Amino acid sequence: MIRPSWISLKMPSTNSSAKLHKSTIDKTKKSAVLFAFIAATFYALSTPFSKLLLTNLDGTILAGLLYLGAGIGMLAILLVYKVFNLDASEISLGKSELKYIIAMVLLDIAAPIFLMAGLSMSSAANVSLLNNFEIVTTTMVASLVFHEKISKSLGIGIALVTLSTMILSFQSEGSLSFSIGSAFVLLACLSWGLENNCTRMLSSKDPKQIVVIKGFGSGLGALGIGLFIGKSLPEPKLLIAALVLGFIAYGFSVYLYVLAQRSLGASKTSAFYAVAPFIGAAASIVVFRELPGLNFWVALAVLALGTYYTNKG
Repeated sequence: MIRPSWISLKMPSTNSSAKLHKSTIDKTKKSAVLFAFIAATFYALSTPFSKLLLTNLDGTILAGLLYLGAGIGMLAILLVYKVFNLDASEISLGKSELKYIIAMVLLDIAAPIFLMAGLSMSSAANVSLLNNFEIVTTTMVASLVFHEKISKSLGIGIALVTLSTMILSFQSEGSLSFSIGSAFVLLACLSWGLENNCTRMLSSKDPKQIVVIKGFGSGLGALGIGLFIGKSLPEPKLLIAALVLGFIAYGFSVYLYVLAQRSLGASKTSAFYAVAPFIGAAASIVVFRELPGLNFWVALAVLALGTYYTNKG
């Protein structure tokens, strides 16, 4: 029996539907990759400028102000969205996510405190590259706990990134003594690696709410610890500078990072996010006129190769 031509015209082929579906997925993934790169760029700004602020600010207080700036700025944006009923499709956080929210906040209190301690003892360029260890912890937790798949290329990339962090963990080419500053940075990366996976479990929810909770929870927590141990708030000019930096480098960065995680997952997003330390290192060299030692350049080469394999996987 011959089917009428009008029926044929109205019934799209299975191949056409599949191609359309694949095209939509590809566009979504490309957007997610772009979000991850932009997020990395925003975050990279925090390293050299935090180093400048640390000359007049305690590390714990600065960590609190950075997150608080992210929370205040994103809360203002969230209120605008609510007033004009924008993003009505976004799903609000609920009680079922409470355990991930608590873990996310606690880890976000610890991580920047560790980072600021390390930054005060190390060069900004080295800290920027050591931040890549976050990829390792994020990917391992994602694989072992949340069962995300790790390809052979991704595994090679992780091994190379780990090697680069080991090279940077030594104070100089001729010394085998371990840098305390590097250890603090690695602790920060471990905390953020765990936190990234908690955030991944919330990524289907409104990312603005996530940033607000992160900002106020972690910011007030870190500030509370700083004030408790006898540190004081800075003068208004420095306080505002820290809040603005936090809004840009932490607020927008986390917002875009969560959007990227929706499509890419925790390990893959961290892989694309690896561009942040390169940007941070370049900015640090420009700002501080620091000429890195031989171990920096060796680590950079190993890290570049590791990033290539990680992105390929």
